[in-house]
Amino acid sequence: MPSRISSELAQLARLARDGGLDLSQVSLRVKADLLMSSPNPPQEDLDAFREMGEALIPAIDDATAVILARKLAGWRYAPASVLQALKSRGGAVIVALLRHGMPLPVTEIEALAEQGDDEIALAVAERADLTATAALILADRDMRPVDLALINNAASPLPRMVLDLLLERSRTEPSYAQLLLARPDIASADLAPLYLQAGSQRKTAIIESLTALDSFAPAERRAQLAPDLFAGWLATASNDSTGAFGAIASYVGGGQALAEAMAADTSRDLAALALTAAGASVEDATRFMIRLGDEAAHSVDRIFALVALMRLVRPAVALRIVMQVAGVRTPVVIRKGRHQPAMDPSNSPNRSGAAKPESQTLISDVMRKLGLRRENG
Repeated sequence: MPSRISSELAQLARLARDGGLDLSQVSLRVKADLLMSSPNPPQEDLDAFREMGEALIPAIDDATAVILARKLAGWRYAPASVLQALKSRGGAVIVALLRHGMPLPVTEIEALAEQGDDEIALAVAERADLTATAALILADRDMRPVDLALINNAASPLPRMVLDLLLERSRTEPSYAQLLLARPDIASADLAPLYLQAGSQRKTAIIESLTALDSFAPAERRAQLAPDLFAGWLATASNDSTGAFGAIASYVGGGQALAEAMAADTSRDLAALALTAAGASVEDATRFMIRLGDEAAHSVDRIFALVALMRLVRPAVALRIVMQVAGVRTPVVIRKGRHQPAMDPSNSPNRSGAAKPESQTLISDVMRKLGLRRENG
């Protein structure tokens, strides 16, 4: 043993002998530090520490027990009986053990998730060995700190049912949305409900992921939007935007939830996607956006961004996004069976749902007639 440590222990022994000092509060900490400083502590020293711990842990104060718990919880040589003695104290001591990696069987993790108090639940939510069942139990407690711990626990994947709960709660908890969007392990397609809160790169990733999924089982194309129906939406847009949004939402099957979401979205991304889902052409949808006469309508850059969005997104994908943003189940469309040749007569693939390219000249003409001109630079 190094002379400095020997000297300090001798001093403590003298104080205990001459001054009546109770060493029970420090002896375990000192012994733990000595053992943990060795890369491979001798078994006899571990046995002595185990006996000391079993004898003294029930009598030490909470502050000392918490310090020991933090030191020993993740130490691979920690005697199981010492950890159990600390765990038996409960309260802040068991929380420290949970947070610092005390090994636990799956059944105990799940039992603590269900039966533990709020602090224990929070500590369990932060663990890397969190099971899917424990995560669901914790999410069902509907506690904001626990929810945030689950979202921030990047070491533990979020089970689908837990993710769905957190996505739903993100509608009223904006901080949930940004934290979920920041997690790289969540598939972009699963984050479609957060499309409006996402940054440009994540929005593109959501669209691309949903487009790839749609390619495996393309949805039946919606019938062409009747001109007189769109004319009614267009006539309503300038003096009753709420009514126009309601009519579009009703047409695509989103109801009041989608109408309210469209009205609240000042970027008008959601309205553009809803019109795309409804089968409106890019030119018609652009006329509708401009007719709204709001801030987005007066921004040439915003209008061009909406045009780019509508060109990018298939109607079926647009429908999935707007429904998920609104929290509405996407209508099930029964696909009609039909023979589809691999190539059409022009030797181009005949893909269901593929959008026809729109004319940039027509878009520019619509904007020119409405008095809009893109600024240079």
